[in-house]
Amino acid sequence: GRLVTGSQLFLSCRSGKLTPSQVAKNIIAMLEDSDKSTPPLRAIVQWDQEQIMLMAKASTARYRSKCTLSYLDGIPVCLKEEFKVVPYHHRVGTVYLGTEPETEDATVAKKLREAGAIIIGVSNMHELGTGTTGCNPNRYHKIPRNPYKPNHFTGGSSSGSAAAVAAGLCPVAIGTDGGGSVRIPASFCGVVGLKGTFGRISSHGSLPLSYSTVSVGPICTSVADAAIVYSILAEPDPLYPYGLKQPKATLSDMCAPDLKGLKLGVDWTFFKACDAEVLSVCEKAVEHLQSLGASVVEVSLPEMEEVRVAHVICILSEMRDFLQPDFNKHFQEMNLDTRANLALASQFTALDYITANRQRTRSMRFLREIFTTVNCILTPAVASTAPRIYESDLLTGSSDLSFTVRSMRFMQLGNFTGIPGLVVPIGYSTAGLPISFQVMAKWWDEAVLLRIGLKLEQFRYQTKKPSIYYNILS
Repeated sequence: GRLVTGSQLFLSCRSGKLTPSQVAKNIIAMLEDSDKSTPPLRAIVQWDQEQIMLMAKASTARYRSKCTLSYLDGIPVCLKEEFKVVPYHHRVGTVYLGTEPETEDATVAKKLREAGAIIIGVSNMHELGTGTTGCNPNRYHKIPRNPYKPNHFTGGSSSGSAAAVAAGLCPVAIGTDGGGSVRIPASFCGVVGLKGTFGRISSHGSLPLSYSTVSVGPICTSVADAAIVYSILAEPDPLYPYGLKQPKATLSDMCAPDLKGLKLGVDWTFFKACDAEVLSVCEKAVEHLQSLGASVVEVSLPEMEEVRVAHVICILSEMRDFLQPDFNKHFQEMNLDTRANLALASQFTALDYITANRQRTRSMRFLREIFTTVNCILTPAVASTAPRIYESDLLTGSSDLSFTVRSMRFMQLGNFTGIPGLVVPIGYSTAGLPISFQVMAKWWDEAVLLRIGLKLEQFRYQTKKPSIYYNILS
């Protein structure tokens, strides 16, 4: 019942069982099918058969002559529409941006091409990344469906990226995460999501909606795939100043046989602030990590309510600042929930923003101290499972503030302070929706997340096939 991984696909191509061109043909047929299904999946919102086949042919030739470029050679990937990808429209989930086809690639798109990956298109997203449901009723996008339960949301804002991976259209997708936008949809769709340390992966060529909270990261079918993509993308980019001074990305000890010597921090009061079904699976996952030799240390995460408010002030103030011209010129063309969020954002003052950033300094200092005693912090990924889609959502969109707050509860600390976080699916609710677990580590220590993530994957004793699933190997 496992979903097809990039590593499996790579081995199939290397053994000659399959060629990237065959895989690409399968995907094109599946993309056509997913557009026609009832309801349409709406994971990939722009794709081009010719582009896909061109990249696949080049990759097939490299496999034949045994000179592949990387482990991603011939592997299908998609990028969130927030990134510039030639020749697609850079719409960022709107109807008014990206009127002309893009002529320049974002850094991550360029790197994926250089690695030989096949970019199958750009994926759906919440309009301007302003929400956590993925609900986007406008004419270019429509509502992406959760492959596990098509009448439920995918989560957002990297909605189509998670749906594409969960539905088997591609084992790798790239998203951005300013308030859980990689980790929430990955959790709701039962796949792996990694938010790198702030600055670790270049976001040059994506719309700079909130410059201080957004990190780029992969959404994948497995932790091993996430590690491969991370190791290819994590690198200083002269065009992206925030990541220039980063230490080298390593995968040290990732495959250690156990977790001996690791200290895992849990703030139980914070940890337990989730639905009962989510809590019971997540508590068992903690026991599983202990059984592999890790020790669990009780920690206190101070001022989490202040963190929540300060993060919202930072992300919304920065988005409102960046989108000022859009708000004035294209207000009528925006979805209703986007207008509401930007209107709320305009109420914050310079004083609020400065106070919020003082809180950031405090919170980073607390974390620095906590990370002298533990290697990671464990939490559930999202406090609940994916919410239902109602008829009215398809027409006017969805705005549920209490859901937004709950969905971001375990996410905001990572965005606010810049520490990395990994979410891994660990089980299902009685309704059959995925439940996921989150591990966070100190700045630049993604390697320890991946090491623990591999062990969390073993804890999940079954992988249920989503009800919408395409097998690109057949």
